[in-house]
Amino acid sequence: MSKILSIKDLQIRYGGIEAVKGISFDVEEGKIVTLIGANGAGKSSTLRTISGLVKPASGSINFMGEDLVGKDQAAIVKAGITLVPEGRRIFPDLTVLENLKAGAYLRKDKAEINKDLEWVYELFPRLKERHWQLGGTLSGGEQQMLAVGRALMSRPKVMMMDEPSLGLAPLVVQGIFDIIKTINDQGVTILLIEQNANMALKIADDAYVMETGKITKSGSGLELLNDESIKEAYLGKKK
Repeated sequence: MSKILSIKDLQIRYGGIEAVKGISFDVEEGKIVTLIGANGAGKSSTLRTISGLVKPASGSINFMGEDLVGKDQAAIVKAGITLVPEGRRIFPDLTVLENLKAGAYLRKDKAEINKDLEWVYELFPRLKERHWQLGGTLSGGEQQMLAVGRALMSRPKVMMMDEPSLGLAPLVVQGIFDIIKTINDQGVTILLIEQNANMALKIADDAYVMETGKITKSGSGLELLNDESIKEAYLGKKK
């Protein structure tokens, strides 16, 4: 497997505060990679910087041989990276169908867009049933499905997800993680940050632990799931 995304010595500052302190990690094509860590560890800042929302203080973000630093969001989406933001951020006053079409706003290939719409409806039959409904009237779980569906409409090579399980009922969370696995099985590389470390590590091929802006541990999802210090810090298990 080849590296599709490579982060080197990434530093992110907000005013005088160093949120991310020179981290490096790779995302291999076709894999699920997760960053876990407490709130404020710098995980969201990392995703926001990769997607062009935040400009890094230094470091490089290499995607398929191209440096993304300095490019705007639209160029990064066009290149093939999309972000499903924390809190879903769907358009509440647009219908499900309009929300999905908004995800394809940079594309001109109408026939392919319709094909991808059918693909999203296959993944999320609930969205097909409710294509006419306003996004804001959907349940939290349905809004998360819509946010993922909208991201898929840009036909990403890498889909980044910021806390997809936040605020959802446990039963719904399982469904969202099943969908992440399915999307990955269909060829989309996933970079996931998630406070539910247990769920994230179970599906991740590779995992990194972030603490106060640094990567302190890395390994396979399974290795970190079985690591005693990780169990104690993030999985709520006492020795």
